[in-house]
Amino acid sequence: MLMRAATHGLIVMLWLLHWLPLPVLAVLGRGLGWLAWRAVPSRQDVALRNLALCMPELSPAQRMHIAREHFALLGRAVVERGLLWHASPARLKRLIHVEGDATLPEHAGQPVMWLVPHFVGLDIAGVAVQLFQSRPVVSMYQMQSNPVFEKAVLRGRLRFGNGRLFSRWDGARAVIRAVREGHHFFNLPDMDFGAKDAAFVPFFGVPAATLLAPSRMAKALGMRVQPVVTEVLPGGRGYRVRFLEPWSDFPTDDALADTLRMNRWIEDEARRMPAQYLWVHKRFKTRPKGASSVY
Repeated sequence: MLMRAATHGLIVMLWLLHWLPLPVLAVLGRGLGWLAWRAVPSRQDVALRNLALCMPELSPAQRMHIAREHFALLGRAVVERGLLWHASPARLKRLIHVEGDATLPEHAGQPVMWLVPHFVGLDIAGVAVQLFQSRPVVSMYQMQSNPVFEKAVLRGRLRFGNGRLFSRWDGARAVIRAVREGHHFFNLPDMDFGAKDAAFVPFFGVPAATLLAPSRMAKALGMRVQPVVTEVLPGGRGYRVRFLEPWSDFPTDDALADTLRMNRWIEDEARRMPAQYLWVHKRFKTRPKGASSVY
């Protein structure tokens, strides 16, 4: 009962906060991230370990700076969630600066798969693909253990009326059916879901369990693949969502080579804005047989 009340309180707080100007939300969010840096040392350790594995060329002080800034941006992502869930479409369109072709599904003549890596602005890209083009969108998400928060997440992410969400428990078949029915796939390709249906593909030179599904699904369904990256801009300047040029030579007949290419592209983007990649995720939790844990 206490947990339900606390969750309802959080949801109300996010609704109240969305009325504030973005520069104020940004300050509050960074403050929350500062608190999280001190309150959650286990995730601090994960972030620093990932950075040491992926960017060993940086000094410890440089990696520490990136990790601290990453937590500040994570705090912003939490506080500004209410903005994404409750602000008017007109306000969101003013805050989200789109670069590239956001309307690819409207003229591609085939299903589109957006490849959207886990940067802190990931949910902003989810809003952008619903507000800046008219075709229906499908994606997968991680179910919340708290049923009250689960309901709020689904309501917030689906409020524009042209999206569908399936949990990981629903499996890929539900997504495939939706694509065949005319939906376009918002795909999150860079988390560790274990060794099943995955291969150990280098990510920053470290073997990382990576799903081969993006290549295989795009091949099987004749999909056009378009990379998408979101950047949280400083202060109250909003957000940038870059819809990059669709890959002309993806997928190929070699799913492993395709997946390596995808990981290298994500590496390039993470190096471009290192504080914004999701370093608190245990990306290397699943290890090759006989390899010791890195966490």
